Amino acid sequence: MRIPILMYHQIDVPPPSGTPLRGLVVSPGSFARQMWLLRCLGYKGMSMRNLEPYMRGTIQGKVIGITFDDGYENTVLNALPVLRQMAFTATCYAVSDMIGQTNSWDRHLGVEEKPLMSLDDWLVWRNSGMEIGSHTRTHANLTKLSEAEAYMEIVKSKQELERLLDCEIRHFCYPFGQFEKDHSSAVKEAGYASATTTHRGLIHNGDDPFTLRRVMIARATNVLQFALKVTTGYEDRRS
Repeated sequence: MRIPILMYHQIDVPPPSGTPLRGLVVSPGSFARQMWLLRCLGYKGMSMRNLEPYMRGTIQGKVIGITFDDGYENTVLNALPVLRQMAFTATCYAVSDMIGQTNSWDRHLGVEEKPLMSLDDWLVWRNSGMEIGSHTRTHANLTKLSEAEAYMEIVKSKQELERLLDCEIRHFCYPFGQFEKDHSSAVKEAGYASATTTHRGLIHNGDDPFTLRRVMIARATNVLQFALKVTTGYEDRRS
C-alpha cells in the first residue's frame, strides 16, 4: 500500500509576492487542473472517512486522500464545485470554536485574515457528501498547552462539531503540525480513527494512523511536480 494524502489550506487568488504564508494559497485554476489530472491518471479522490478501508488494506484501489486544513470559506466556494464535478470527496478540518470567524491565529505573522466557513457553509459541505474533521477548538498549538488543556482541545472539538453539524467526527488534524506522543494517544482515546500531520510523505502498510504523513500542495506546485508527488516515491525521499 502506498497512498498519498494531499494537504491544502486555501483555494483562492494568491496574495501579492512577499506576503507571509503566500505559499499556502493555491489558485482555483491550479486546483481544478490538479483534480482533472488525478481523474485522468485514474485516481479516485477520497475523504479520510472513505479512505479508511483502503488504509486498513481491506479494499484495494487507485485512491488518494484530499484534505483541507482550517475550514476557509474559499474551500466551499472554490474547491467544492470542482470536487463535485470530479465526483471526488474530501475532508476539511474545522476549528470548532471559530466557525464563522477568521484565521486570527495568523494575525501575529501579518497574514491577511480570511473568513472561515459559517455554520451554513459547513452544512453545504456536509450535504454535498464531503467530510468534516476536527482541527481542535481554537487552532491551538498543543505543544504549548498543559496536558489537560490539550486534551480538552482534542475532545471538546469533536463533541462541539458533532452537536452543531449532526454528523460523526472521525478524523483529526494537528494545528501547525505540532504534537507530541501524549497528544496522539489522546486523539485515539477521544475516539477518532486517524490524525494527520504536516510531516512529508505517503502512507504505507503499518503506519500509525494517528501520525499520518501528507503531501503538501503549495501555490508554486506545478503540474509536473504534482504528478511526481502523487505517482512516485518523491515525497518519501524528500521526507
